Amino acid sequence: MGRITEDLIRRNAEHNDCIIFSLEELSLHQQEIERLEHIDRWCRDLKILYLQNNLIGKIENVSKLKKLEYLNLALNNIEKIENLEGCEGLTKLDLTVNFIGELSSVKTLQHNIHLKELFLMGNPCTDFDGYRQFVVATLQQLKWLDGKEIERSERIQALQDFPAVEQQIREQEKAYCLKRAKDKEEAQRKLQEEENEGEREGRHTGFDGRWYTDISATLPSSEESKDDIQAPEIQEGGCKKKKLDNGEDDLEFWNKPSLYTPESRLETLRHMEKQRKDQEKLSEKKKKVKPPRVLISENGRALNVNEPKLDFSLRDDEKRNQLVLDLAVYRYMDTSLIDVDVQPTYVRVMVKGKPFQLVLPAEVKPDSSSAKRAQTTGHLVVYMPKVGEIITGCQGTSKPVKSTPDSSREQANKSQQMERLEVDPSKHAFPDVANIVQAKKHTPRRVQAEPKIIPSEEDPDFEDNPEVPPLI
Repeated sequence: MGRITEDLIRRNAEHNDCIIFSLEELSLHQQEIERLEHIDRWCRDLKILYLQNNLIGKIENVSKLKKLEYLNLALNNIEKIENLEGCEGLTKLDLTVNFIGELSSVKTLQHNIHLKELFLMGNPCTDFDGYRQFVVATLQQLKWLDGKEIERSERIQALQDFPAVEQQIREQEKAYCLKRAKDKEEAQRKLQEEENEGEREGRHTGFDGRWYTDISATLPSSEESKDDIQAPEIQEGGCKKKKLDNGEDDLEFWNKPSLYTPESRLETLRHMEKQRKDQEKLSEKKKKVKPPRVLISENGRALNVNEPKLDFSLRDDEKRNQLVLDLAVYRYMDTSLIDVDVQPTYVRVMVKGKPFQLVLPAEVKPDSSSAKRAQTTGHLVVYMPKVGEIITGCQGTSKPVKSTPDSSREQANKSQQMERLEVDPSKHAFPDVANIVQAKKHTPRRVQAEPKIIPSEEDPDFEDNPEVPPLI
C-alpha cells in the first residue's frame, strides 16, 4: 500500500522545480494511499489538491491548509465528512463515489463560508429521501450541488421543510449505520477465516509449496533414488498444477458476488497485489542465469567476440609494419570505462564490462602497442607493431633474375632449409648452449675513402684546358 512520503511529493512537483514548501498544486491520484498525512506540514501554500482514486478512509491532517481552494477526494473509502473546518479558503469539494452514509456530517461544512460547490454523487447518502433538501437547507452558502445550480426558490422550500426532512434523514442514517456494522462484522469474520486457512496450509506444506508425509521414510533406497531422479519432473508438474489452481482461484474470486464496501475495495486491491507478487516470483524463477561469455575455447584458441556490438575496422599498415584497430566506442563515454588488453595473437577491449575480442592475422608486440581516443569521433585506436622487421623499400628496385634449372634447385633447397628451421620440441628438448656465444666477433670495418685518380700528363687522352682551375 502507498504512503505519502517526501520523495513522492517531490516527484509530483516537477512543475515547481521539486520545491515542496511553496507548492500550490499537487496531484497524488492513483497512488493507493490509505492515510492522509504530512501534507499540512510540508505544503502550507497548497491551493489545489488532487487525491482521487485512492484508499483514504478518513479526512485528516488538512486543517492547516488555509489557502486550499479545491480538494478532490473522489473514489476513496471516506464514510464521514470531518476535519475541514480549518480550510478557510475552500470553495470546491469533490467527494464523488465514496461511502458517506452519515449525511448529518455535512453540518461541519457550515464553517467553510466560501464553499460554493459540493459533489456527493455515488454515495449511499444520496439514496436517502430528502437528501438534496437537507443539504441545501444545511449549507446555505452553497451555489452548486452535484453539478446542479441551487435556485433561490429551492432553498426557501428546503428551509421550510427542514424539520421534517431532518427527522427523516436521522431515521435513515440509523438504519444505514446498523447495516454497516453488520457488514463490518461479516468482513472481519471472512478475513479471519482466510487467515486461519492460510496458516493451516502453511503448516501442512513445505517451503516450496509441496506436501510432505512420512511414507518416504519406509521406502527402500532404490525407490528413493528413483524419486530423486524424477524430482525435476514432479516439481514441474507441481508448478503447472499450482498455476492451474491459482487461475481457478482467481476466476472464483472475480465471479464471487460481493457488496460494494470499503472492505471489499481493500480486499480486491490486496488480491491484485498478491497476484502481482506471485507473477513476479514466477517470472524470476523463469529467468535463466546467463552463462558467462566464452572468450577462449577449450583447446586454447581465442574467439572473436563483439558483445557491445560496436563497429570496428582492422587495418594493416605495411609502411610502419603494424596493425591498427579502430573501434567505434561511444563518443561521450568516459575513458575509465574502457580496458584494453593486447596479446600476441589477439586484442581484447572491455567496454563497460562487455568484452570485444578480435583474433589478429599476424603476431604483434604487446609491449610496444599503444591505444588512444580520437578527439573528434571518440573512437578507440589501438596501434600494434608486428613481430619481425620486414623491409619493403627494396622490393621496387630489385632486379629480375632469369629462372634456370640451377636456380630452381637452389630455391627448392632454400625452402627445405626454411622448413627445417621450425623448432620440433620432441627432437630439441634443450637449447644448444655451446653456440650461444660466437667464436669470432665480426668487428666493423672502417670504410676507407677511395683514392682520387688524378690524370697525368702522359695520358694520351689528357687535354690541358687553361680555363679549368687546377685541382687541389
